[in-house]
Amino acid sequence: MPDPLIARLKILIVDTLRLEDVRPEDIPDDEPLFESTRFGLDSVDALELVVRLEREFGIRISSSEKSRAALSSVSGLAAFIRAHESGQPA
Repeated sequence: MPDPLIARLKILIVDTLRLEDVRPEDIPDDEPLFESTRFGLDSVDALELVVRLEREFGIRISSSEKSRAALSSVSGLAAFIRAHESGQPA
């Protein structure tokens, strides 16, 4: 059974970054989002995504180290959100 949070994040990524030739199911759970040339994402995309994630999930991604870890992959992002929701330090 697919993870609903991961599915939601993939849709959010495609929508926020206007990835016209990418379907949510094309994004692997564990592939790096920004170090991969597959999607051509850059620092502006990262900023847009962080703003949207903070708004959608009520999370705060403040330091560059924290954002790098949170945005490492869709799975990393889901883990960051779940840790925040449970009150654990991310």
